[in-house]
Amino acid sequence: MDILQRFGQYLDRPGFPWKKLIIGFQIFQYVFEGFLSLRQYKILQQPKPPKTLEGEIKQETFDKSQAYGRAKAQFGFVSGLYSQLQNFATIYYDVLPKLWDLTGIWLYRYSPKGFTGEIAHTLIFFFTYNLITTSINLPVSYYSTFVLEAKFGFNKSTVTLWVTDLFKGQALGIALGAPLLSAFLAIIQKTGNSFFYYLFLFGIAVQLFAITIYPIAILPLFNKLSPLEEGALKTGVEGLAKRLEFPLNSLFVIDGSKRSAHSNAYFYGLPWKKHIVIYDTLIEKSETEEVVAVLSHELGHWSLSHTTKLFGIAQIHMFYIFALFSAFINNRSLYQSFGFHKEFPIIIGFILFSEALAPMDTVVKLLMNILSRKFEFEADEFAVRLGYSTELAKSLIKLQIQNLSTMDADWMYASYHFSHPILPERLGALGWSSREKKADPRAADDDKSSVATGREL
Repeated sequence: MDILQRFGQYLDRPGFPWKKLIIGFQIFQYVFEGFLSLRQYKILQQPKPPKTLEGEIKQETFDKSQAYGRAKAQFGFVSGLYSQLQNFATIYYDVLPKLWDLTGIWLYRYSPKGFTGEIAHTLIFFFTYNLITTSINLPVSYYSTFVLEAKFGFNKSTVTLWVTDLFKGQALGIALGAPLLSAFLAIIQKTGNSFFYYLFLFGIAVQLFAITIYPIAILPLFNKLSPLEEGALKTGVEGLAKRLEFPLNSLFVIDGSKRSAHSNAYFYGLPWKKHIVIYDTLIEKSETEEVVAVLSHELGHWSLSHTTKLFGIAQIHMFYIFALFSAFINNRSLYQSFGFHKEFPIIIGFILFSEALAPMDTVVKLLMNILSRKFEFEADEFAVRLGYSTELAKSLIKLQIQNLSTMDADWMYASYHFSHPILPERLGALGWSSREKKADPRAADDDKSSVATGREL
């Protein structure tokens, strides 16, 4: 603790150019990521698929995949610039101190009696700031969903559903965010310089609570979970779970097709009580053995303790963030660089600290992607040992066609951005060799959507 305090005192230097450093890194990161995107864009202009996929992917499908990739890249250039302009405007025009003062006036004039103090002020500031940023980004979200995704046949949502989801998300953010943010601030206020220990324990408790409550109270607000019907698929999945001694409690099908043609499968729950969720689109577009093969990969993550290891790493990362924040929380030079000269709110300190920590977070992201890709290869190998090599390869190819996913990638771009290996790498590791000159035409003609989300296969 003394080391952290001395480190904090060392960093708190009057006139230290925090604002210039943070802006400088933001510019560097934007330019660097733009450079990587340009490298990837050249890959997306290639006329032929990688040799590994030449016997699997029809030229028409490859061309469409490349076009989709270029469209996303072009959108990324524009939306990234839009985001940078927002950040620069926020800093240059001192939006944070002005909004803090404005919400303080609102609190003084309009708040109920007893609703005062830093926590009350922070809640009004935070949700006002969130409402503003959400509103500013609505055009980007709308274009992505109803123009870009719709152009390639991906979007299944409607404007009504999109708006409804937006309001549900905001309401949920207030209902859950208000008590969590209040507890976060109260812990820091009441526990002194050792607050990061208590925040760490609080963070673990919140995660365990979320694991328990999310599928029960939150997920049903957006999607419908139905028990998987009796049949070959249920028998196959239950047999796989029994074979691996996976503590399966229930099997669900989720109506992913309500919004998109995503194809995915995942499990959740406490260590002794797990639930498997399969997207309806995955069931619709795959053979029974292919779905079981996909789940053999997913359960491979569990059997090889990948999920436990990632959870442990996440806890270490959380502790390191909170501990380092304790060295910044009283850094007056950081506050003053961004226009806070009289008040030094905790939430503002955390926001600015997060900006200052961004370079380190970039390094952490790179290392986590490397580890994640390693885990994906291991989970594929696990499925091979279970005898699902062929079925998993077929499923990956089919999903690649349905998703119009990137068929190839620049190595620098993939190292920085991708948490999963690209398909040619995975097929090579699976030892797959094509038995046909072209992929099954039915797969190419199936719903040409299915954008991979969350933890991909």
